[in-house]
Amino acid sequence: MLRALSLAFTSLSDTRVIAVLAKVIALTLAAFAVLGIVLWYGTDALFQYYLPNDDGTLGAALALAVLVVSGWLLFRSLAVAFTWVFADDIIDAVEDRHYPFYAAQGQKPNFSKAAKMGLRSIGRAIGYNLAMTPVYLILLVTGVGTPLAFLAVNGYLLGRDLEDMLVARHGPMRAEIGAIRRFVLGLGGVAAMLIPIVQFFVPVLATAAAVHIAHDKTGKI
Repeated sequence: MLRALSLAFTSLSDTRVIAVLAKVIALTLAAFAVLGIVLWYGTDALFQYYLPNDDGTLGAALALAVLVVSGWLLFRSLAVAFTWVFADDIIDAVEDRHYPFYAAQGQKPNFSKAAKMGLRSIGRAIGYNLAMTPVYLILLVTGVGTPLAFLAVNGYLLGRDLEDMLVARHGPMRAEIGAIRRFVLGLGGVAAMLIPIVQFFVPVLATAAAVHIAHDKTGKI
């Protein structure tokens, strides 16, 4: 796993990967900017209607709180979804450099299929986390149970998304990562997404690492 991550970092020297990274960062920030604007005006209108004496402070505070919470919950989903759209460029770069045989054999999903898979990824993340919300709330009394449960659920989802990207191109026989390695990769990715700045690199690096894990036949990764 560490070797796969190390090899993934070497992909950052590829201009195609850098281009994808720039697009993912730009689109994710744009999505949160739009969300922030919608929340700002939405809460302001709500408070103006129900609390006309408010000078806008309460509405702004609520919008900021909702944005922070939604960012915590949705950042992984949005970043992965945007990575889905450009995943072929990442996979191409890694396979051309390290696995030319697989590069020649793989069949790329078209843009429409990639976009649908990205939307499905978002829907799955929202659905799983909404279903787990009662558990998250119950575990609040433990102090650490909620974040651990959140990491476990979203680690599973991220690992599944990464494997799905490769299976869509190569089929399950050639691209399955395996349940344990898939979960460890996803768990590490979700944990890293909690770190500011680093979080923008995670979807791209995790995708590259997944390629190495799926294609390695030496048993060393």
